[in-house]
Amino acid sequence: MRLLKVATCNLNQWAMDFEWNLNNIKDSILQAKQANAVIRLGPELELTGYGCEDHFLELDTINHSWECLKDLLLGDWTDGILCSIGMPVIKGSERYNCQVLCLDRKIIMIRPKMWLANDGNYRELRWFTAWKSKDLVDFLLPVEISEALQQKSVPFGYGFLQFLDTAVAVEVCEELFTPIPPHAELALNGVEVFMNASGSHHQLRKLDIRIRAFIGATHTRGGVYMYSNLQGCDGSRLYYDGCSSVVLNGEVVAKGSQFSLKDVEVVLAQVDLDAVASLRGSISSFQEQASCKTRVPSVAVPHSLCQPFNLKVTLSSPLKDIYHSPEEEIAFGPGCWLWDYLRRSGASGFLLPLSGGADSSSVAAMVGCMCQLVVKDIASGDEQVKADAIRIGKYTNGEYPTDSKEFAKRVFYTVYMGTENSSEATRKRARMLADEVGSWHLDVSIDTVVSSLLSLFQTLTGKRPLYKVDGGSNIENLGLQNIQARVRMVLAFMLASLLPWVHSKSGFYLVLGSSNVDEALRGYLTKYDCSSADINPIGSISKMDLRTFLKWAAINLGYPSLAEIEAAPPTAELEPIRSNYSQLDEVDMGMTYEELSVYGRLRKIFRSGPVSMFKNLCFAWGSRLTPAEIAEKVKYFFKYYSINRHKMTVLTPSYHAESYSPEDNRFDHRQFLYNSRWPFQFRKIDELVKEVNGDKLAFEESSNHENSGASSSGLGGMGVVGAQMADPKAGH
Repeated sequence: MRLLKVATCNLNQWAMDFEWNLNNIKDSILQAKQANAVIRLGPELELTGYGCEDHFLELDTINHSWECLKDLLLGDWTDGILCSIGMPVIKGSERYNCQVLCLDRKIIMIRPKMWLANDGNYRELRWFTAWKSKDLVDFLLPVEISEALQQKSVPFGYGFLQFLDTAVAVEVCEELFTPIPPHAELALNGVEVFMNASGSHHQLRKLDIRIRAFIGATHTRGGVYMYSNLQGCDGSRLYYDGCSSVVLNGEVVAKGSQFSLKDVEVVLAQVDLDAVASLRGSISSFQEQASCKTRVPSVAVPHSLCQPFNLKVTLSSPLKDIYHSPEEEIAFGPGCWLWDYLRRSGASGFLLPLSGGADSSSVAAMVGCMCQLVVKDIASGDEQVKADAIRIGKYTNGEYPTDSKEFAKRVFYTVYMGTENSSEATRKRARMLADEVGSWHLDVSIDTVVSSLLSLFQTLTGKRPLYKVDGGSNIENLGLQNIQARVRMVLAFMLASLLPWVHSKSGFYLVLGSSNVDEALRGYLTKYDCSSADINPIGSISKMDLRTFLKWAAINLGYPSLAEIEAAPPTAELEPIRSNYSQLDEVDMGMTYEELSVYGRLRKIFRSGPVSMFKNLCFAWGSRLTPAEIAEKVKYFFKYYSINRHKMTVLTPSYHAESYSPEDNRFDHRQFLYNSRWPFQFRKIDELVKEVNGDKLAFEESSNHENSGASSSGLGGMGVVGAQMADPKAGH
């Protein structure tokens, strides 16, 4: 037997906080060494933090990384343990995203990333160059490093480390997901241990894709696949969701948490490398391909990593795949993200305009979940969480949080800002939920402020607008709604800055937004209303998912009023309630939230313009709607999407969770000034409607069409896109 103890880790790093990041790295190495591990793998760009963005273009960032690495190598941190450290490196005129491999106070190899992530939320080609050579070259270390380490140069490039008893190689994040990943070629060259340093963010229902990739990397070719990831909010919209893992021959034998408040979590595994050799030796095709492989350069390391047979050592066994439900992901992901943002921003808490509706109630539940996680981690002995909670909650005399509701009372304000259009039902629901969560709740009427603004307008213009139900025009009706919405935003920020002073507290509160991804896509929000906030934990979560979350949270978080909130029809309560009229969101929008999710997936995930969307929906909805009806729905969506796209330019920074988010900052880059008539595209749709006799249903047998997805005759099936456009798991 060749027994190997390895350690990978989740690290909660903070972009550009080198001291914090270095301390976390040291802590993880110390824990690995105390567990007798001989390999320690850290996340991608762990020294700088992954989210530095244009700070990577600054030479200071590179220099500080070398200074931190020197600190590590001058101490005993790497004695007897192979450490893979992520940092940026400049070679010649190019800047590379690198893993620096260190052992016994020396750098033994630098591996630059070969395939860069450059889609979705990632822009690595803006800051880094991909390493394109299949060779190892000599890299002269910076003078200060060279003198300190008594080492002039180091191998740099694509290759692997050949130890006396095994071979180890690096594969960096995105490289695993390329059409021809490096591990395939490296396995044929005898590499048995693969180290993947990653910076992967959370997205709903996507963890299994990542885990399947680790399993697939070693299932048919054998090997130990180590994966290390960041965890937490390192300064942006993303939450890196950990799950550092070790896989042996396609079996997960160790896995870290996906959501956690811990800053350092080390994941250990004890494996037998003879199991790798045995599997490879039993696969004829592997043997044949290995015999004619392309040679990959290597660096000889005169050092052994493995132990012989030892009954005092316990081998790691396969784990059962356990994934969080989407409802748990919605609770724990934003809950952890909110905690990181709160403790790092210098704020004393959060303020939420709580309307008693589904969206703001979801945010309140997430803050409540955050408070529960904090109290739970303190009870389990996490001193860092305890210290942060004492500082933020202003505890004294040795006191600290032991009850989540008591902690919420210190760090969470909720405000119901009612008008003459508000119902007693929403006021009651807001009050009940605030009591269940434990927030400091206020109930105020803003009618006097709204009335003052209308009086000012009347003085200036001589006119006073009326609601639609009272005979006013659409313009008047919309203007009156926007006044209420924007007054709430102004009051929210005023309260967030002054309420701590009122209660003799120092600091300020962060205002939380509560507009969901579907409303943003449709533009069903007022620019600079309560959707404008400091941060928004639900801005990339669909209404459909939020409703299932509310039902889950009512039971699992202990907030029973959420069940009643979920059951109530969504309404903005910005128009007067009459015996024959009550404002409803889906009626206002002219489409359902379920339809919005479908439009969103087709537009973003499947890259459909108006014509492609119409064609795909004809297959998906053709059994219940005529092509003419589908055409009107598509045109209606694109009309209001394009009219309101400008609102995305000022969208509150939101937790990223959904693959069809319309967030304009980096994820969904599109213009914000459109010809909302779409004359060419809509004319093309009209022509297609005429061609297919658009006043008749395309498919008569709805049950067969809806359920089969495809028919044996090739007619009536909705196809891959049609089948996936209503699937929340679609996208990547």
